[in-house]
Amino acid sequence: MGHAAEILGVTQAFLRSLDAAKLLTPGRSEGGHRRYSRYQLRLAARARELIDQGTALDSACRIIILEDQLAEARRINTELQHTHRRKSDQPGPAAG
Repeated sequence: MGHAAEILGVTQAFLRSLDAAKLLTPGRSEGGHRRYSRYQLRLAARARELIDQGTALDSACRIIILEDQLAEARRINTELQHTHRRKSDQPGPAAG
């Protein structure tokens, strides 16, 4: 946790608050230390950015969750559009 806090320029207490708010659920090492993925570090950095702009912690967490859901919906939409285009580009059965 100390290294993650150092990378982000935040306190360990800040990371614990994100954990308590259920924005992050870090893994644990065998020794019980919190271990953050790169994705979780990006979420924490975004939370810090919003909070620095004056957004309350609970609001920042909700914004981040909604941003993440929107990004996933856009990814799925793009994937479905590509799939649909490939199917419509394929020739149909020969008329005869």
